[in-house]
Amino acid sequence: MATEEFEDASDEPELVEDGPGLGADPGVGAEAVADAPERVLPGVPAAGTDGTGVPEVDGAGNRTSEQTETIPPAADETGAVEATGADDGCTDGYCTCGAGDESSGPDASDSPRAVADGAGAEAAGGTPTNVTKDGELADLEFTEPAEGQSQLLPGEHREGTPTTADTRVGVPEGVDLETPTYSIRSEMNDIETPDEKTWFMELDEAVIDEGRCIQCGTCVAACPSDSIGIGDDDLPELVKMCTGCSLCWDFCPRGGLRYERQWKITGGEDNVKGAGDPITEFSARVTDDWREGSQDGGVVTGILSTLLEAGEIDGALVATESDEEPWKAEAFLATTHEELVENTGTIYNQTMALGNLSFDDWAHKLPEGKDWDDISLALVGTPCEIEGIRALQDFGWEYGSQEDGVRAIDYTIALMCTKNFNYKSLIGEELVEHRDVDIDEVGKMDVLHGKLMVDDLDGNRIVEEEIEHFHDAALKGCNECADFTGFCADVTVGSVGSADEYSSVIVRTEQGLDAWELTEPHLDYHDLEDKGAVGKLQGWDKKKAFESLERPFDPDAPRFIDYTDHAENYGTELNPHDRGH
Repeated sequence: MATEEFEDASDEPELVEDGPGLGADPGVGAEAVADAPERVLPGVPAAGTDGTGVPEVDGAGNRTSEQTETIPPAADETGAVEATGADDGCTDGYCTCGAGDESSGPDASDSPRAVADGAGAEAAGGTPTNVTKDGELADLEFTEPAEGQSQLLPGEHREGTPTTADTRVGVPEGVDLETPTYSIRSEMNDIETPDEKTWFMELDEAVIDEGRCIQCGTCVAACPSDSIGIGDDDLPELVKMCTGCSLCWDFCPRGGLRYERQWKITGGEDNVKGAGDPITEFSARVTDDWREGSQDGGVVTGILSTLLEAGEIDGALVATESDEEPWKAEAFLATTHEELVENTGTIYNQTMALGNLSFDDWAHKLPEGKDWDDISLALVGTPCEIEGIRALQDFGWEYGSQEDGVRAIDYTIALMCTKNFNYKSLIGEELVEHRDVDIDEVGKMDVLHGKLMVDDLDGNRIVEEEIEHFHDAALKGCNECADFTGFCADVTVGSVGSADEYSSVIVRTEQGLDAWELTEPHLDYHDLEDKGAVGKLQGWDKKKAFESLERPFDPDAPRFIDYTDHAENYGTELNPHDRGH
């Protein structure tokens, strides 16, 4: 990870407290009415003539079936009525032969009753709900409108119908749709979002869209519904409906997670000053021949290989180089010594490591037949990634498909880091475009003594510049990090404080000490050569973070920061979903 050295850290600051409308009948318009022939309704005499008229309705039961008129069927485009009966010219539900003209005739009682449209007619099998089987009008009954819930939309469930709102129709056999049903949306209509809910949209607004994402992947690991994935731009993105559980916000080290509070929870009161409160510190290197291709002393690979050989872990989540894009880091689960050696060294961009903890991705590499609850893994990552996994493990919540992976991490190794880089900005722009580097010919990169150094495959130095020349390619969110030495890790490894070809090793926990003692016989080591250099760079890094943080730095404050508080400090949009985010 990128590190810098600062000559004078004496100015390091002290910690601060800081319902749809009715449409017109088809074909009934002004022009249609003007052209239509004059028509006398059947059974209703013209004005001023004698004959049976429409009876008065005095009450609920005065109208008889003999007095109920029929409604003619709809005509086709030519105006003709489609005949569905026999050759007598009668249609279904309407007589055109004249046999039924006499309302008092013998067949009058069999004449169909008027039929209405709508939910009430459907519930009564095609008959208006206020008409008896004899065709008599009954008292109308009104249902009080529901309160505190959304009005049902057309096609959704009504009492008495077999189809509910969450039944999918028209889905081919064998097709399983994971998208939520429309009933979920209807239930949310007109319901105000509770103040305590924070959605992925807020995280997107405050962190990702602002360029502050550090690509640790903690939000992906935290999501219990697997609604967050990794986009083509290597940034978190929503892939399914967000449930508003707030966990992605709470555990984001640039969002809701007050990372300095996690230092105290993990390492105690003394973990927020200087370089923390380690158990012991060394300058060390591996003595095996494979170390020649490793970063500095090869201690990280040495520790992981020893833990694998001893059966302490089943694999280690590390970074590997992409097959498609040279010098781009990707997450990889190494399960053999050979795989560890092949992937030794440092690549200066993030892997979204915590977004790759699903055992489904690595089942082919894990011991066959072994219960996943018994799988043990090591994680190598930047300090922010270690902060994230520590916070996740502190809670008993379930994290979707990442759950087993979160619980399986038993060893954590942090790489000393002041900042990391955006792959396209560092490799594609700064090195390839601006400095004409053939990236396929690069054999090693390192950040040491405040400089970025690039060697070719033959070991020749082709770039050596001050790291500040590459600051535009750094992840913006790294500026807010004050954790240079990985305060939450079991072991911290870097180059600052040791001579060339040696690694600086800080053991922070009893778990880390166990790993060190297993590895010690394979190492050439002595006391850390320059503890002051580590503390000085940690102080410089913290000072830079204080200048960039727009919220108070307070290790004693609650672990989680409310979105509203964050928005107040950073000027972030509140309720972005209401403003067309």
